[in-house]
Amino acid sequence: MRKYIILVIAVLTFIVLHEGAHLAVGYAYGEFESLRILPYGVEVIFKTPVEQRSGIQWGFISGSANALTLSLGYLFFLIRGKMASLNNNFWRNYVYYLTFLLLLIDPFNLSIGPFIYGGDIGGITAGFGLNQYLVQVIFLIILLLNRELIVQKLFPAFGVKTGHFLFQPLFFRRQIK
Repeated sequence: MRKYIILVIAVLTFIVLHEGAHLAVGYAYGEFESLRILPYGVEVIFKTPVEQRSGIQWGFISGSANALTLSLGYLFFLIRGKMASLNNNFWRNYVYYLTFLLLLIDPFNLSIGPFIYGGDIGGITAGFGLNQYLVQVIFLIILLLNRELIVQKLFPAFGVKTGHFLFQPLFFRRQIK
């Protein structure tokens, strides 16, 4: 039960970081209006309706959250050895779950998510004048690479073993003797 509580805390941390970045950048551009708590999460409401949004600021407002969470994910990934050796099980598990979430959620959100629920990609592509499908392909590659980093580096560092088909190496691991 304790691990599930730690996972929920990591998910809440992710939400605060992600939506907080939208809020902060939106506020800086004078676009923040309010927050809405929904059954599936938190949504930042902006002053300008979606259909009227244009300009580079929307690229920054929409993309800042993804940049923040991915950057933190890579930072935690780089120091995974130190984090995995923490004696405090709460912090050790928390950092593991948070790293896992930071590396996967936003690449999923920007690659597969647009087919299901839209999301941040609209602001990113409109703001920066990018092709949506190109952005989706780039983030699908990032998602697959991050998944491989998790399977081959993060799991072993934290002693995680799984037989789940989604978390099997795509590329064979070299056995170092």
